[in-house]
Amino acid sequence: MKKTWIVLAVIAAVILIIFLWFKNSYNGLVVLDENVKGKWANVESQYQRRADLIPNLVNTVKGYADFEKSTLTQVMEARANATKITISPEKLDENSIQKFQNAQNQVSSALGRLMAVAENYPNLKANQNFLDLQSQLEGTENRITVARNDFNADVKTYNQTIRKFPQMIFASMFGFEKAAYFEADKGAEKAPEVKF
Repeated sequence: MKKTWIVLAVIAAVILIIFLWFKNSYNGLVVLDENVKGKWANVESQYQRRADLIPNLVNTVKGYADFEKSTLTQVMEARANATKITISPEKLDENSIQKFQNAQNQVSSALGRLMAVAENYPNLKANQNFLDLQSQLEGTENRITVARNDFNADVKTYNQTIRKFPQMIFASMFGFEKAAYFEADKGAEKAPEVKF
């Protein structure tokens, strides 16, 4: 009789240990998944901050009647296209992130052209509103970089965890899929050429 109780206690302990292990593994994956989603929200928030600054910048620049209207139109169109693209945190795959990144790259390119053309207008460059908006935009670009780096760090941790044994078993059982990274823009690996 005493042996039966010992055997039952050992079986119950093993079952409890297995249950706790399953629970902790699953909960750990949930935490990592939520971290990735939270960091993605931070990335979107910083891009939204940039999108919110653009109309103010464009309106400030519009005050200079001889400024190139096509440049302003390109900036606003790029902004409109970029704000149309949203990604569900449940679907952070390479294709979705690439579409998002391409739209944001168009905004960056249009803003770059706007700033380059603004160099030709000394009155605009001296305008305090323009200078303030330019400074805020630079700060936002830095925040975007930090948010993207934080996102990639959490994606790396998450992807490593769901690919390791035995978590890979739980990940596949419960539908945890690999998340995609934000990648460098095409051509970013080449240093810009400086000519004098």
